[in-house]
Amino acid sequence: MKTIVLASNNKHKISEFKEMLPDFKVLALKDVGFFEDIVEDGTTFLENSLIKARAITKFLNEKGKKALVIADDSGLCVNSLNGEPGVYSARYAGEHGNNVENRAKLLKKLKNKADRSAYFVCLLTVMNPDGTYSYVEGKTFGHITPEERGNTSFCYDCLFYSDELKKTFGEATDDEKNSVSHRGRAIKMLIEKGLLN
Repeated sequence: MKTIVLASNNKHKISEFKEMLPDFKVLALKDVGFFEDIVEDGTTFLENSLIKARAITKFLNEKGKKALVIADDSGLCVNSLNGEPGVYSARYAGEHGNNVENRAKLLKKLKNKADRSAYFVCLLTVMNPDGTYSYVEGKTFGHITPEERGNTSFCYDCLFYSDELKKTFGEATDDEKNSVSHRGRAIKMLIEKGLLN
């Protein structure tokens, strides 16, 4: 079974990758002993994804470990807010990973907006031990609901109403969400293009 190191310790994200890549051994950063903070100071999803992929690949090479690295940078883009929160989705309200505050800020900024259309983006970079890489981008479209619906544990899922599922991601099962999600589509592209071979 081929090993992939995912540039993340996010339990939810790791479980999604494991579900969608059952033929691979998916390792988190903690599994390979990487505990450093990576400064994601890029202005695009691709830049941030590459920053993570390069840092992990360098670390693995220095340890004499050869593995394929996947780095994911993803976020929510709201059209009437000029693409906000975008690359700042995880730290929209200031503190990284404060989902409650991030959602509160988003709802406040959309209070008087008629256009609540939005989309999620997932940029996946696959990096080989020699530093060569490929990337794919997955998107899924919908709009932001005026109130939270369903499971509130993961990012903006309870506010994102999927055009295809006709419910929020927070109300969807894992299988339903994975079938149309930005991450699900990006992973599918990786497989279809043979980038994990």
